[in-house]
Amino acid sequence: MPITKKRKVARGVPAPAEDSDAHSSGSESPQAEKPSKEVDDSSNGENEAAADKTSAPSFKELGLIDSLVEACTTLGYTAPTPIQVESIPIALKGRDVIGLAETGSGKTAAFALPILQALMDKPQAFFGLVLAPTRELAYQISQSFELLGSTINVRCCTLVGGMDMVPQSIALGKKPHIIVATPGRLLDHLENTKGFSLRALRYLVMDEADRLLDLDFGPILDKILKVIPRERRTLLFSATLSSKVESLQRASLQDPLRVSVSSKYQTVSTLQQYFMLRPHKFKDLYLIWLLNEHAGKSSIIFTRTVHETQRVAFLLRALGFGAIPIHGQLSQSARLGALGKFRSRSRNILVATDVAARGLDIPSVDIVLNFDLPTDSKTYIHRVGRTARAGKAGIAISFVTQYDVEIWQRVEGALGKQLPEYDAPKDEVMVLQERVGEAQRYAIMEMKALDEKKGSRGNKFGKGKRSRDTMDQEEG
Repeated sequence: MPITKKRKVARGVPAPAEDSDAHSSGSESPQAEKPSKEVDDSSNGENEAAADKTSAPSFKELGLIDSLVEACTTLGYTAPTPIQVESIPIALKGRDVIGLAETGSGKTAAFALPILQALMDKPQAFFGLVLAPTRELAYQISQSFELLGSTINVRCCTLVGGMDMVPQSIALGKKPHIIVATPGRLLDHLENTKGFSLRALRYLVMDEADRLLDLDFGPILDKILKVIPRERRTLLFSATLSSKVESLQRASLQDPLRVSVSSKYQTVSTLQQYFMLRPHKFKDLYLIWLLNEHAGKSSIIFTRTVHETQRVAFLLRALGFGAIPIHGQLSQSARLGALGKFRSRSRNILVATDVAARGLDIPSVDIVLNFDLPTDSKTYIHRVGRTARAGKAGIAISFVTQYDVEIWQRVEGALGKQLPEYDAPKDEVMVLQERVGEAQRYAIMEMKALDEKKGSRGNKFGKGKRSRDTMDQEEG
């Protein structure tokens, strides 16, 4: 391979739009200091990709045509985010791109806008394919394409597991311009839907590429890459660059430019992060106390397992909180319904496994509570990235028990700093003990009833090998 040449480009951060990753232009990271942007040219030639600028360019100055600039304005995108500034001009020149940026940074528009502009030059069916790791993210990306491409009547089709293949086949028969899919369901259609092929594909996007590979989609991606044209443009976007992602890059991209607008582990300056060191047996008590302290605010509570997600949701409901669970064991319609209720604020507490930690467009989350610590620092970054988006303030509080000290030390090591402890007066918390105890007993009974119901259907979670159709549910 050629020697990779790197050039640091310092830019001022544009004023962030009030938006999120899927709806693009709202930057998650309006840093107090100017971030360092890195542009790598993997070709043999010299990198002429970027020059120093003192002010952020507009969407028009990036090279976008008037109709797409108008669509951005209509959607309230005031200025491009750093990843858009770096990657859009390169993609418009027809180069393959590797984009590295944290969640909430506007990655979706960074690949959607160049594809839509190329589509307007040469309209055709099956012009672009976007692969996403989860069903919710796929729906979200498809919606973003439709909004950004509304002026040109772009047609999108979403292919995900857990849904009937027949309506999806009918949608494919209408020759959409853009397909957004999870890899397993796309391969199902390539193998089984008569007349469907991607021989004319012009653009391939792999979004959240590190998560695609974490979910063991690697063999399926290999099969997909074999049946699409080699002469295409490929855009790969990821929050982190692992060795697996680098291998995928070598297999699927030609002469790519790498643009990076974040360090390996970065949180935004508007995010306040704390921890609570408490005994494991008192976690429920401190959770209820925290929610009372922040009553009325929008919160996401992250747990490690499906069982704990459901138990915490039952516990909170018993105490009168508007909590709703989301995890991979729910049906697709139930998961979309849960997200819809949370977005509309009919429920203000979402209890979630890591199915909700990456890429999902959940605006205006005030607090993230890590009820169970994640096992790796990367997941911690993605969890807390659900709040403090688009320049807004946010709070993240992590529960650290006697069993979690080593994990928490690794998180702080990755962040490069020690975080402050959140002050919780023990005497105030212990007043809640009797009420919380009753709610715990209620939650246990509800969990037993739920397990018996699932057992009668032979649908115990986590048993047996996962089928291709359920891979995009994630483990949680």
